[in-house]
Amino acid sequence: MNKFCRKLLIKKLILIFISIIGILDLEIDRANAFPVYAQQGYENPREATGRIVCANCHLAQKYISIETPKSILPNTIFEAKVSIPYDINSQQIIGNGTEGLLNTGAILILPEGFKLAPKNLLNEELNKKTKSTYIQPYSASKENILVVGPLPGKNNQEITFPILSPDPSKDKNVHFLKYPIYVGGNRGRGQIYPTGEKSNNNTILSSVNGKIIKINSNEKGGFAINIEKNNGDVITELIPKGLKLLVQEGNMIAANESLTNDPNIGGFGQDETEIVLQNPTRIKNMIIFFISVTIAQIFFVLKKKQWEKVQATEINF
Repeated sequence: MNKFCRKLLIKKLILIFISIIGILDLEIDRANAFPVYAQQGYENPREATGRIVCANCHLAQKYISIETPKSILPNTIFEAKVSIPYDINSQQIIGNGTEGLLNTGAILILPEGFKLAPKNLLNEELNKKTKSTYIQPYSASKENILVVGPLPGKNNQEITFPILSPDPSKDKNVHFLKYPIYVGGNRGRGQIYPTGEKSNNNTILSSVNGKIIKINSNEKGGFAINIEKNNGDVITELIPKGLKLLVQEGNMIAANESLTNDPNIGGFGQDETEIVLQNPTRIKNMIIFFISVTIAQIFFVLKKKQWEKVQATEINF
């Protein structure tokens, strides 16, 4: 079996596994499979428009930020800190309709040549910061793209990526330039599953105009709302467990009007920054230049003082 066939088989197996989870309706939070799906479903997670593909499933927009050094030397380890803030007291609806804590995750898109720093090269401080964080390359061919998560959000609102900068003397495809860094961060579950169906982390909307004639509880902990259309036909809207109803029997309802609250408290955000891969020779030359200018200024001042003394002596004579 060649490499292409193996890769295709892995993709199919993952999609089958995700579908089985959906059929069995396991109590596992299916959002945990999303990073795997993104890695297998998209060769490049950043679209031509600049949008990161995680936004295809996590529809709500939330704030995130990234902090990196402004410049870095070749073959040097530095930190990229991604901040994903949210209220730690918040709870979300998980796959089985009960409430649970939020998870966080992030994707970091580095310039070509930059990659995850090996564990054996990390200092004690960085080892401590990343000890409980499993960061992996997006794929074997995309070592400059890193993904992490889902992680327990309570202790991971700030995620540290240890990065190793490239050396242009060893990699001819890398140059001493200013490079962009893109990041995406998420807290909470998504609204769309990989199969295209909606998760239970959505507002339920009425599909028709009509009158609510009956609201029944079902065996799964949810509701069944019977709506009589204007022509007399009755349709049933199913409400999953965990959602709160905004309507009651006898209400007139319009198509696309909310039947439940919006349970989503999470969201996905993007940010970007720039970093300069600095040439050490340029820095040395700059330091030498500054020292030379400083010395020249000192000699100029000394010469001026000497000239002033000569002038004063001539005046006295």
